[in-house]
Amino acid sequence: LISMEAEIATQAVGLASATDFSLINLFLRADIVVKSVIIILILASIYSWALIIEKYRLFKRIEKSSAIFEEKFWNSKSAESFYNNLPNKINDPMATIFRSAMSELIKSKSKNNATQTARVTRILEISTDKEIQSIEKNFIFLATIGSTAPFIGLFGTVWGIMNSFQSIAISRNTSLAIVAPGIAEALFATALGLLAAVPAVVAYNKFNNESKLYGLRIDNFSKKFLSIM
Repeated sequence: LISMEAEIATQAVGLASATDFSLINLFLRADIVVKSVIIILILASIYSWALIIEKYRLFKRIEKSSAIFEEKFWNSKSAESFYNNLPNKINDPMATIFRSAMSELIKSKSKNNATQTARVTRILEISTDKEIQSIEKNFIFLATIGSTAPFIGLFGTVWGIMNSFQSIAISRNTSLAIVAPGIAEALFATALGLLAAVPAVVAYNKFNNESKLYGLRIDNFSKKFLSIM
């Protein structure tokens, strides 16, 4: 009798555990492959959010600093006096581009106008490309997470469902209690894949658009600078 009671208690505990669909339990019950998929997606999501926050702060900062720089530049008496009074440590892409162009302009004063313009134009293009590349750094990671995370989650889902069918075959029992835990684990992987992908795609599209707009802003400034040179 005691043995039967112990067996019933063990079955009850097992059933309670099987019907506990908390996120922690779903992870703990999953096999090594599904666990690996879940860990990869969680790490990708965390790094993705870190990049999103970093890029959001970056664009907010450079929009403000560039607006201040342009206002001071156009209100200055001359480009050269403004360049001489420019702080050595200024963390703004547009100011960095202007500094490079003015440095080249001062160096090439002895050249004829055509040569001088060509050299400064080339420096403007190189500096602009360098700054835009710095702004767009790690954009490819957001795009990669957005495109691959759902498929990684889907792989975990397929693997989990395969395990569920194996459980059915081994136990020869098609009851929902046998199938449900494996399916829940599988769907958890899909949910994590979407959770990682959706913010990454939205952020990539937003930041990519802001980068293009900022590039146009720099291009307009460069053309105006060349026109007054």
